Amino acid sequence: MIRFYSSDIETALQLPESDSKHCIRVLRMKAGDNLEVVDGNGHCFRCVLANDNPKAAAVEIVEKLDMPPVWPYSVTVAVAPTKHMDRMEWLVEKLTEIGVNRIVPLLCRHSERKEIKTDRLVKIAISAMKQSLKSTLPEITEMITFDDFLRNYQAAQKFIGYCDDIVERNLLAKEYRPGSDVIIAIGPEGDFTQEEINSAFSVGYKAVTMGDNRLRTETAALVGCDTIHIINQANL
Repeated sequence: MIRFYSSDIETALQLPESDSKHCIRVLRMKAGDNLEVVDGNGHCFRCVLANDNPKAAAVEIVEKLDMPPVWPYSVTVAVAPTKHMDRMEWLVEKLTEIGVNRIVPLLCRHSERKEIKTDRLVKIAISAMKQSLKSTLPEITEMITFDDFLRNYQAAQKFIGYCDDIVERNLLAKEYRPGSDVIIAIGPEGDFTQEEINSAFSVGYKAVTMGDNRLRTETAALVGCDTIHIINQANL
């Protein structure tokens, strides 16, 4: 069944204009047709289309279903956005499909991209949430400096991935304890500075690698997130 998104569907009882247009003009749905609406907060609503207004399609809620994330732990991926924004958009899409609770864009010393359009990333995450049949939308924060990030975000386990091998790094797959809330921090294409790495160490981060291959920023972030899920699934 086609899924739509409305953060306030229970009170508004209508789809936002973008979803209304897709529903009525693209899919050509009519009053009386069945559809599902997710609110991004872990709920799915089975609905009946009440009218075919392409700007504000009204619905009647038939059933409310609780659909929390299938993973019982929290995954935060903090990553310095890539120079080419299409790669960051790809990463947000894939992280949402795989399963992530929070994505934090980092502003680092070597960052080539100093600002991002969070609204665009949220739209991509919404589309990926619907496509992957999830009901929870990951939080996508505004860009934050690496120092502020270290001060403001905590988890049971915290890992930092980078290229410099001066400090010994262990495989993330060997360091992560299944079931733990986790933060994975990935630096920019120019890597974290030694000062940034030392700052992370000072607040409990462990240095990790995703494997023997040298990975792009967005690839490392995706592999890190997927590794967490694979380890947890293997330990069910």
